[in-house]
Amino acid sequence: MHFFDYIISHYGWQGTALAACILALFAVQLYYYLIVYGRISRFRNSRRKKILESEPPVSVVIPLFSEDYRYLEESLPLILGQQYGATFEVVLVYVGASNDFYEELARMRLVYPNLTITKIEYNPRFPISVKMALNVGIKSAHNEHIIISTTSAQPATEQWLAMMGKAFMRGSIVLGYTAIEQKPGLKNYLMRMSRMQMSMYWMAQSVNHNTYRGSRNNFGFTKTIYFGTKGFSHLSMNIGEEDLFIQKIAKRNNVSTVLIPKATMLEHAWGGWRWWIAQLRHYGEAYKLYPIEIRNTIEWELGSQTLFFLTILAALIIMPLEFKLAALLLLILRYIIVMLRAHSIAKRVGEKGVMLRYWIFDIFNPLLMLCVRVAMIRKDSTVWR
Repeated sequence: MHFFDYIISHYGWQGTALAACILALFAVQLYYYLIVYGRISRFRNSRRKKILESEPPVSVVIPLFSEDYRYLEESLPLILGQQYGATFEVVLVYVGASNDFYEELARMRLVYPNLTITKIEYNPRFPISVKMALNVGIKSAHNEHIIISTTSAQPATEQWLAMMGKAFMRGSIVLGYTAIEQKPGLKNYLMRMSRMQMSMYWMAQSVNHNTYRGSRNNFGFTKTIYFGTKGFSHLSMNIGEEDLFIQKIAKRNNVSTVLIPKATMLEHAWGGWRWWIAQLRHYGEAYKLYPIEIRNTIEWELGSQTLFFLTILAALIIMPLEFKLAALLLLILRYIIVMLRAHSIAKRVGEKGVMLRYWIFDIFNPLLMLCVRVAMIRKDSTVWR
């Protein structure tokens, strides 16, 4: 009591309230990075009970909406050439009207007999959504176990399919990580860390048996689940197959989360900040439909980080020297904990070069999220059919 009275007399009620806010926000940040995100570092999928004795035959379904020769030459062979213990096929759903391109696909089948091609004739009067193309691909697949990917991503290793396929031995839904491809420059680094940070939200919930999403480039499920729930949900939206549909089918013990560098997909960065914010805005339209407890968990983490920085800044401006030093100590301690946790998670999913510049992303991330929120005020008309 005397100590509390001394604090009030020395710093006043305003200073005492500021100190209490700093400590409370610091505690919230510790909770997230030591407990919530700590689950990712400690998680081992091999501890889950097996439901299959060996990896099953798998069908990889990929929709193709353009005459993308680069994908045929560079990325598709990496998927077709995967090292997998069981049989697998790649079902490519081509939505287009180019006979020349379709003939090129047919020629690839001579080299890769495990390539299955399905064509949907493009008609501008009746646009085909990703979900419609995936539905055709899933129905065309010869195997029970389906993995979904896109033409914007490619496997990081030749063992990608082996890791994802083996995950079906412990769950009827499999979720893998997708990284942004690494390039030189700070801009690319910040986009990569942004992807990892947002993935940390769903990975932490998934390993805690509260799955609400995965990566649209790297997830899978069984045909039994898909047709048992009458296919994809929210058909009025052009997005949602990796989150809103996953929320529909995920149960407490049917999700197998794959946190291994060999199971990572690499997504091509098609542009700079304008492209990245447009991506976040477009797919963020589904966020409004997430369960309230999921949204609260995400908001509390980001909000507590922002408020912690602001209260530290206030202390550095208006408070006495010893108060400033204590605030700086908490700021440094928080950053060390955050950096070490980010490093441990990066090792789990194969992200490299994280630590030295992470302080830049740690400060930058709240500003990025603010930009995305402002951009989301205007409704994205391309999301809705």
